[in-house]
Order: sequence, then C-alpha cells, then structure tokens
Amino acid sequence: MSHRTAATLSIKPVEVKKNSNPPRVSEYFGVNTFSELTMKNMVSTPTFRAFKRWQEEGVVIGVEEADEIAHAMKDWALQKGATSYTHWFQPMTGLTAEKHDSFISFSSPSTVIEKFTGSKLIQGEPDASSFPSGGIRATFEARGYTAWDPSSPAFIAEVENGKTLCIPTIFISYTGEALDKKLPLLRSDQAISRAAVALLKLFGHTEAKNVYSTCGPEQEYFLIDERYYRLRPDLVLAGRTLIGASSPKGQQLEDQYFGSIKDRVLNYMFDVSKEAYKLGIPVTTRHNEVAPHQYEFAPVFEKSNLAADHNQLLMDIMKKVALRHGLVCLLHEKPFAGINGSGKHVNWSLSDDKGNNLLNPGETPEENLLFLTVLASVIYAVYTNADLLRAAVASAGNEHRLGANEAPPAIVSIFLGEQLTKIVEMLESGKLSKGKKQDLVDLGIGMLPKFFRDTTDRNRTSTFAFTGSKFEFRAVGSAMNISTSLTVLNTIVADAMLMMIDRIKSEAKKGAFDAAVLKVLGSIIKETKPILWEGNNYSEEWIREAAKRGLPNVASTAEALKALITPKAVGLFQKHGVFSKVELTARYHIWLETYEKIINIEAKTLADMVNTMVIPQAYEFQNELASGLLNMEKLCAGKSVKICDGALPDRREAFETLSADIYYIRKNLKEMEAILEKVHHTDELEKKTAKLFSELKPQMEHIRRHVDAIESSIPDSLWSLPKYREMLFIK
Repeated sequence: MSHRTAATLSIKPVEVKKNSNPPRVSEYFGVNTFSELTMKNMVSTPTFRAFKRWQEEGVVIGVEEADEIAHAMKDWALQKGATSYTHWFQPMTGLTAEKHDSFISFSSPSTVIEKFTGSKLIQGEPDASSFPSGGIRATFEARGYTAWDPSSPAFIAEVENGKTLCIPTIFISYTGEALDKKLPLLRSDQAISRAAVALLKLFGHTEAKNVYSTCGPEQEYFLIDERYYRLRPDLVLAGRTLIGASSPKGQQLEDQYFGSIKDRVLNYMFDVSKEAYKLGIPVTTRHNEVAPHQYEFAPVFEKSNLAADHNQLLMDIMKKVALRHGLVCLLHEKPFAGINGSGKHVNWSLSDDKGNNLLNPGETPEENLLFLTVLASVIYAVYTNADLLRAAVASAGNEHRLGANEAPPAIVSIFLGEQLTKIVEMLESGKLSKGKKQDLVDLGIGMLPKFFRDTTDRNRTSTFAFTGSKFEFRAVGSAMNISTSLTVLNTIVADAMLMMIDRIKSEAKKGAFDAAVLKVLGSIIKETKPILWEGNNYSEEWIREAAKRGLPNVASTAEALKALITPKAVGLFQKHGVFSKVELTARYHIWLETYEKIINIEAKTLADMVNTMVIPQAYEFQNELASGLLNMEKLCAGKSVKICDGALPDRREAFETLSADIYYIRKNLKEMEAILEKVHHTDELEKKTAKLFSELKPQMEHIRRHVDAIESSIPDSLWSLPKYREMLFIK
C-alpha cells in the first residue's frame, strides 16, 4: 500500500470534546487583552489621563507614569499565569517576531521576585541582526530597538505549558529608520488625519480633532488534511502545489460557496473564533468560499493599526488551531492551480473622532457635497498612484493569483456602482437634470439626488470597489500583512485631499463655495475618468480597453515594485513623513530579494520532486507499457490472436506519448537548471528577478504541464503524491 493510499484510508476527523453549554462570547471577549478599561481600573486617574493624552495628542508619558503602567500590566499578566513578556513586532518579513524575557529579578543571591519596569515596557533591544534591513544597517550592527505602541493593547499568548505577555511595538534601527510594517502605518494615519481634518474645516466642520482610517480585512484560506500536506514537499516548502493535475470536479458546480459547513471544518472555525475572541479580535463572519476546501473569516471594522495587528494574530491562530484538528491552514494566494486563489479583501474607510464615517453618502445636501469631495479625493489618489497600489500587493504568491480564475488582473480600476456613476457623470458634464423637488437637491451646477447607505451593487471583479460607506481593495493577497496596503492608501488619499483643498480654495475666490466645490469635482472626474470601470474586470475586453485608456497592467512583481523608488513616490512619502528615501529603497530591495528567494525555492523543490517522485514512477510505467507493446506486437506478428484494427497503433501511441512527456520533462528540467545557474552568476538583483519571471517561471510551467499529463495517465498505484481530487474533496 502506498503512503498516499494509507493516508487516504486513515483520514477521519479529530475527536472533539462536545461542549453542550458554551459560554457567551460577551463573557470572555478580550479576556486576554490588557484593555483600556483594565488599565483604568489598575492605575491612578492622573496616570490614565496621561496615557490617553499620549494616545490622542502624542504627549509621551513620564518615567513614573510608565513605571506605574508597567507594574499594573505585570500584575495583570501574573494573575493570568504569565511568567515572561515579549515585545511583539512585525519586521519586514511580513510576519511577526518576538524574543521572550522572564519577569524574574534577583532580590538577593538566592531569591527572585517578579519585576517589570517602565523602561522595559517602553523600549527593548532584540538581537535582530538577521532580520532584513535592505542596507539600512550592516549585519554586524545587531542593535535594533523595539518601542511600545500604546495604540494597540498588550495581550496574553498561551500554550499548554505557559503564558506570555505580548506588548505590540514598533521596530526601528539605531538611527531611527523603520525596520517594520507598523511604524509606517502609524505615520500614514497621522498624515490622513492632518489632511482630512483640514478638509472637514474647509466645509465648516470644526469639531473633529482627529480622523483615522478604519479597516475590516476579509481573510480567505484553504484547509487540507495534515496527512496529505506532509506527503507534498511543494506544500511544505513552497506553500503551493508546483505540480498537480486538475480534479474532474472542481468549483464548476458552485456547490461549495456558502454551502453547509462540514462538521470537521465548523469545529475548527469555532475553535479559531474562541481563540480570537479571547484576544479581542472581532471575528463575526465565517463561510465556505467558492473553491473546494476554501473558507473565509471576516471581522468588524476597527482602526487600521489595530485591524492590522489583529489580522496578523488571526492568521497565526488559524494555522495553530488547524494542527489541533489534524488539518493544515494554507494562506498562500494560489495553493491550487485551476481554481480560485485566496485574497484578503481590505475594506477601508475614514472616520472622525466623533464617530462620523466620511464615506457615508448621507441624506442632506451638505453631507452629499462633503462625501463627494472625499470620494473624488479617493478616485484621484487611486488614479494618480495606481502603480503604488499595485506595488503594495506585489509578491511571488500574489503574482500567481492576480489575473487568474477569480481575481482582478494586475490593472487597478475603480467601481462605483450605478447610482454613483450617474452622479459623477453629472458632475463631469455640469449639466442640470430635471426632477422632482423632493427627490433632487439643486446645488447650482448639477441635480444631486439624495442617496443613502449601501446603495451600490457589489462588483466582485473590481480591484477597488465602492461597496457602501467604504472601499474594498480586492487585490491584496491572503498571506500578506495588510499594513503596507493601508500605508500606501492612507498616504495617497491624504495627498489627494490636500490637493482638493488647494483647488477648492482657489476656485472659491471667484464665487460661491458650493459652486466652486462642484466645479472642482467636475474637473477631477474628467481627469480621472479612465480609472472608472463598471464592467467585468475578468474579461479580455477590459484588458484591451484598459490598454486603450493607458492604464498599466504590470504582471511581474519585480516590475511592480519599481514604483516604490520613483522620484514621484519618494517625494510623496517624504512629504507626508511616512517613508524616507532610505526606507523606501530598503523595502524595494528586501521585497525584490524575497521574490528571488521564493522563486529559487520553488524551482529547486520542483526539480527535487520531479527527480525523486515523478520520473522514477514514470519510468516504471514506461517499462510496463513497453513490455505490453512488445507482447502485443509478437501476438500480431504470429497471427495467433485476432486484434481489432487500431489497437496496436493505439498502444504504440500511449507509449510514445508517455515517452515524449518524460523526455520533455527532463529536457525542460535541464534548461531550468541552466537558467538557475545563469541567474546565480548574475550580479544585479533587478536582472536576476527579470530572468526569473520571464525565463524560469515559463520553464517551470512547461515542466508542470508534462508532469500533470503523466499524473492523468499513470496507474493510481504508481502515483505517490496526493492528488487534487483527494486533497480538495476528502473531508
């Protein structure tokens, strides 16, 4: 019996202890977080007020206040059973990192006490020499600093044998450059707040002191049985199947989407939700996705920084909990060819500190006008910086997904929906429309109807769609840290808002304010019209139309990343204090190098699998076919048996087809290895990645095509790798 067959026969759900009376979520939500309410109850009123001033006004707390908060945090953690703490940060790997330290301190040579000071709370120094820095510092300069981020609550991470206090922090170099994902996001939120508050004041809204971006990232993922995962080196090493013939049944019947959730998966979802709730992660939605064994979690909107932290924690929880259930959670953007990949639809909006959503259309003329100005700012930002948004979602995994079965192509466009499209068309034309007084609002240049929340149709093919009081950025990959996309989005919209303020002020000098606003809006719509598309983004028609409109379609990750280091990008991010030129250049080189490493790993894994798990079985089958063909030829030559016309040529064809596939696999494998060698001896990183995309990846696809052909014809008993039909359909 083959390992694959044994795995298939042994698959069964992990036994789960039945919980007939689970507690209400409200009874334990956030129980493992050091919330503001917990802090308020454990520190003095002056200290808590100082903490809130730090959060809201940037006035850093003093040493005594930091010590008091640290002491309270330590006592709370000890009550929870924690014995150590860590500064939890997000380096430029896109993952999370931590170094644990014990609370113990010696009070005498043989006596320890638990101690935690404000200085340790606020700043740490991990040995971080091996994290990518993109040239910001040399490897021998190990010093890097973590600094507490008070906008995100500390939390308890627990395993069977203990608990750890985790303190969300930023990660910076000795000279202050951002070495992480979190600090640029915090900077971009400051930029959007400054610009949006100024825009609100222009419209007479002086009460708002802060505006912040909010986010609700939908997290798609696949689940497969752990036994199959361990038999697939490509899934273990690369996160996706590098070979594998399509299953006869895929997603074509659409019977998975929103269907009944199988018990094994639902038990897993309950466990993930429970762990998430304990950490204050507001997961509210779960369902089957389109592809077999594909699912989704979605949370309630939160401030972007907290949403980014929570999404990183959720991905970690999803992977750990899956193993408890004998499953593996796959977060790669395209783990299986020929069916839907996984995205992370980032739902983004803006809110002020009074609770007003700036992307809520509203019900009055004044609200309409402000909303339309914010809307036009977003449209202008996306149109003029589509290359940066494409760069923000550029990765080796997402390169497979964008433009594939379900994902929009690598063309950034905006969908507004029928009603908003009519509005912007009126703004563009500046023509009056007749209508009933109670239905239309006359603002002097165009008849603007009252429109209400969530009046748009959802275009699931759009890259960037208005979906009712928010935009949905659908090009973000499922494995990605959302901080980069949010940072770019916040920054470009902040810049667009400042541009809108300048234009409106200039135009308002000539006449009435409302008329000035509408004139500026009309000119913005005319400038940005090419980015607006209401049709099917999956269609060939759109690709041709986008080319006519001059919209970029950058399929290559390496090419897309170049947008980060253009003079325009450097000037934009420096203007708003989000990235310095050094920080942008570092990210460009880090992500380019990451791409190179991933493609190299995939190619070497493919070669290893083909040489050890495909070719030997193919040779064995080839020998069987050859033996059978020789026997048939002998029988035909002796005329002792009657064989129907065409049987012998058919047998020859089967042998020839298999032999050709084996030959082309080996031929392409040699060519792939030659390309790898050539890339290895190429000095410039840009040239390396260009060769990987244009030469190596097509070679890998040639190999895959012939391997998949063999898989589809070889006897089941000779094929050791779990097949799509098993991984995607055996529950």
